[in-house]
Amino acid sequence: MKITVVCDVLGEENNGTTIAAMNLIRYLSSRGHEVRILCADKDKKGHAGCYVVPNRSFGPLDSYLASNGVTLAKPDIEVVREAIAGADIVHVMLPFALGLCAAREARTAGIPLSAGCHLLAENFSSHIFMKKSHLVNRIAYQHFSRLYKHCDAIHYVTQYVRDLYEGMFGETNGYVISNGVNEIFYPEEEEREEDGKINILYTGRYSKEKSHKTLIRAVKYSAYGDKIRLIFAGDGPLKKKLQNEAQDLPVPPVFRFFTREEMVHVNRHADLYVHAAEYEAEGIGCLEALATGVVPVICNSKK
Repeated sequence: MKITVVCDVLGEENNGTTIAAMNLIRYLSSRGHEVRILCADKDKKGHAGCYVVPNRSFGPLDSYLASNGVTLAKPDIEVVREAIAGADIVHVMLPFALGLCAAREARTAGIPLSAGCHLLAENFSSHIFMKKSHLVNRIAYQHFSRLYKHCDAIHYVTQYVRDLYEGMFGETNGYVISNGVNEIFYPEEEEREEDGKINILYTGRYSKEKSHKTLIRAVKYSAYGDKIRLIFAGDGPLKKKLQNEAQDLPVPPVFRFFTREEMVHVNRHADLYVHAAEYEAEGIGCLEALATGVVPVICNSKK
């Protein structure tokens, strides 16, 4: 099949959206499908099967987006039409401008349309400091529905996300399929240097809704604080603030972006995995820890 995957956000693989998109693209390609990528990632320009549109500028927010390692797409109708021409199906990763444009063109051309529902409204509203605003979050979901109401099929990453969306907008032709964990994550004993420290791992973008500060503050109150080493695997705009928050911990924490291969070993060397995020559609980092045999402690947030 010829499949066009539309990615409003695609850049470094340091966020769940990009990782999910690249996992899908690699898997479909490995199954023999011809996969086209429609995105705004300049690094993809000139690569076979890649159709690159300009970046959308948000003025003073551009540096903030760059700190997340992502770009947002500005639709170019000619590039969009070229990317979907002759496709058997168009799959949209996110309900943003490029995805909406590609969806309209696909429907006009009579091409089947599917989309992934990976995003919670709070993933957006937390960046404008309004994550607890019911009005803002409802408006965000209304915007998302502009895409999903036109889809022939919707990929929900969890039953929770499906129930949330269908509870607002009614029944859909939806399929609950996890983004999955790469097969390289599995339990295996590995030697590690014993220094008497307890390694507690948390994987996630350094952003407000991931609640890294909660874990840092918990260690400050812990009677075992002088034995706990926090390992924050990831990257993001709050890195400097989190480092400042953690500077008086008895054991210096680790703030670092690890490659996927490195994450296998980081997980295997962890004594405990703590997932502190308040809002999470699926939590791939937590699933990777489970897959490697690490015991997780998970925030009991309703979202």
